[in-house]
Formats: sequence, C-alpha cells, structure tokens
Amino acid sequence: MSKAKEKAVKKEAAPAEPFIAPRLIKRYTEKVVPALKERFGYKNIMQVPRIEKIVINIGMGAATGDAKLLDEAVTWVRDISGQKPVVTRAKKAISNFKLRENAAIGCKTTLRGRKMWEFFDRLISIAIPRIRDFRGLSRKSFDGQGNYTLGIKEQIVFLEIDRDKASRVSGMDISICTSASNNDEGLALLEELGMPFRK
Repeated sequence: MSKAKEKAVKKEAAPAEPFIAPRLIKRYTEKVVPALKERFGYKNIMQVPRIEKIVINIGMGAATGDAKLLDEAVTWVRDISGQKPVVTRAKKAISNFKLRENAAIGCKTTLRGRKMWEFFDRLISIAIPRIRDFRGLSRKSFDGQGNYTLGIKEQIVFLEIDRDKASRVSGMDISICTSASNNDEGLALLEELGMPFRK
C-alpha cells in the first residue's frame, strides 16, 4: 500500500471531532422558533423566519489612487469574517469621481452556515456594544422584505482589527438577509436573537 493510501485510510479511521453548534443556533431552535410560532401563529416550523446569509461590504473609493488601501480593506474583511473576500469593481466610469470602468473600489464577502452564526454572535455581543456613544440600533433600516442593513463607522470596533496597525478609520455595511416576508417578522426574529435595538 502506498503512503498516500495509508494516510487516507488513517484519516478515515480517525474519530471525527465532535460538532459543537454555535450558541445562537441553539438559542434559535430552543427559544426563538417557539416564541415566533406563538407570536405570529405559524402552523409549520418551516414558516418561521431565519437568517439566510450575512454580507459584509467595504467601499474604498480612495483605493483608485492608492492600491494599498484596498489590500488593507481585504485584510480587515478576511480577519473579521474568517473567509477571503471578493474585490468589487466599478460597473461604469464616472469622470467627476476620477473613476474608471472596472476599477477596484471595495470588497465584500457573504457568510452562510456556521461562519454566519459565529460572526453574528460576535457582532451583537462584542462589536456593537463597543461603538462610541451607542444607544441602540435603528428599527427603520429594514428594506420592506425583512432584511436589515447597518452601517458601522469605525472598523476598529471588531477585536480582530489591530487599531495601531490600521492606517485609517473606515466604515462598512453589514446586511443581514432573512427569510421573513415583511419587516415585522424580520424585526421580531432579530430582537429574539438579541440584536440591541433602540427602545
């Protein structure tokens, strides 16, 4: 038997690491689902809204003049999300902004599954409370279909970013896409998960 085959056999025979679900998944299944079923009168568990994906986006218009800024933004998003972001490019040229078509102007990444839940947990329990003069999130940032977008003015609220190494303070947009059919359902879902909305 070759060494490669031996390694493959040993790997299959090795006991699998136990799967530990993120704590927000546990909270969602044990507390949020029953609460929303009772509140909205859902007959089927599949009707209960859930978070489908989270999109993190940084627009870096200044990157047209300095490519290093974009590299830094890519590093921030990678460190925050745990996965490599995609560079976003301009769809058309705008001469007033000195913007050429297909120029790199930002980066984004889409989180799903386990990484999404882990990021959402860090967002609501660590990052958002670190925002300066924080008094709660606005309830008006829904899009009419239960999806919520919040803007963060300083990327350094995330512990993964070293404020001493960041050359500049930059904002980012975080979009939380849910399966809710309207804003009321989306708001109820995020409130039950612990999102700190303004009273």
